[in-house]
Amino acid sequence: MKKLVMLTAVVTLAAPLFAQEAAKEEAAQPQESRRVQNAVWPAFFAIGEFPANPDVVGLRLTIPFSTQQENVTGLDLGFWGRSIYFEGIQINLLRNDVKDRCAGFQVGCYNSIGSGEMLGLQVGLWNEANSLRGFQVGLVNVSGETEGLQVGIVNRAETMHGYQVGLINVIRDAELQFCPIVNIGF
Repeated sequence: MKKLVMLTAVVTLAAPLFAQEAAKEEAAQPQESRRVQNAVWPAFFAIGEFPANPDVVGLRLTIPFSTQQENVTGLDLGFWGRSIYFEGIQINLLRNDVKDRCAGFQVGCYNSIGSGEMLGLQVGLWNEANSLRGFQVGLVNVSGETEGLQVGIVNRAETMHGYQVGLINVIRDAELQFCPIVNIGF
């Protein structure tokens, strides 16, 4: 048992040295022959030189908050999760923020898809998406171009191909723009 612990300690302490030597050798190579690192899993256990905004594949813990990774694929857990592209499940207590495109589930108090599209499900107090193909369930649901279902107290969509269920339902680009309880857009 002592030998196993000692071997683990030596490997753990020596790994950063080897990683630094490998980084120096890679830096000496021409730009064309360098290997591009597309994803790091898990992101917070990397050894050696670490890219400023690495891609995450697998589990990302955003406690207390996340750094802004460009691409996240997998499970995102914590308080506040941010990324540019996301595929998977985001469960953050305060906010889920994706700038461009999201495919999967967002569960939190405030869920937003900035300028891109959402393909999947948003569940929270406030849900917003520029383009939605899926479902929004919350107190307030706001979306631009929408195909799917909105369930909440206040539902608002610019264009709608689907259903809204709630107290206040607004489809801006429809003949019947406001209808309480159920509104249908085609």
